Amino acid sequence: MYHFLIRRSTAFLYPSSHHHYHSSKTVLRASSDALKTLAPISGFYEEEEIIKKSRFIGIALRCTSWDDAKAHLEKVRAEHPKSRHVCFGFISSSTSSSNSENSDDDDRITVVGTERCSDDGEPTGTAGQPILNAIKSEDLSDTLCIVVRYFGGIKLGAGGLIRAYGNAARLVLRSAPTVVHIPTVRLRLVINTQYSGSVYALAARFNGVTSGESYNDRGELEVVIEVEEESEELLKKEIVDATRGGAIFQ
Repeated sequence: MYHFLIRRSTAFLYPSSHHHYHSSKTVLRASSDALKTLAPISGFYEEEEIIKKSRFIGIALRCTSWDDAKAHLEKVRAEHPKSRHVCFGFISSSTSSSNSENSDDDDRITVVGTERCSDDGEPTGTAGQPILNAIKSEDLSDTLCIVVRYFGGIKLGAGGLIRAYGNAARLVLRSAPTVVHIPTVRLRLVINTQYSGSVYALAARFNGVTSGESYNDRGELEVVIEVEEESEELLKKEIVDATRGGAIFQ
């Protein structure tokens, strides 16, 4: 079973208090990938800039599902009824196992994520895709980024729109605090008590967290060590060596 260890970044931003979905696709990634997301808050992260009299309001938040993202989109639209466009990009890490092509039925090695974006009436490819690209350039997942435009009367042209929407998205995304979810695994093992000191020392060296200590009928120590997934095999090898092959992994 995979769990997650959360590490926080150091950027800070405080939260602020047309249905056209033009693009959606499925993406594949490894199940052990670390996930970088926006820190969850009760409101939105928000930044604004003026470009040739048009207001571009960048709004971002953590969303784990498309249904969740749609609900937030409706809320933003309701809060900006006089805006000309409400464009967005969305990347989700929602996962499900999938059989790889030309593999055995039990070879389930991929997880599925979703990308969506919308130009909401702007020329095709000038709004939603630049926002989506901004999310990707920040290596974010489970992220909804919306850019609301209030038209100022001056047309920007395709290139100007691409830059404006991309810049508005990057502005809010780079200002928002993020967290990195590191996949971890839990190792449950049984050892002779004479090796307990060595095992606890190894757990500490690998930044592991121990829990669930108990003793069985034979007086052996049973303990759970949670450690980053990438350290699992090396830690197990070290424990086997330290206990002279006596450790039992359950």
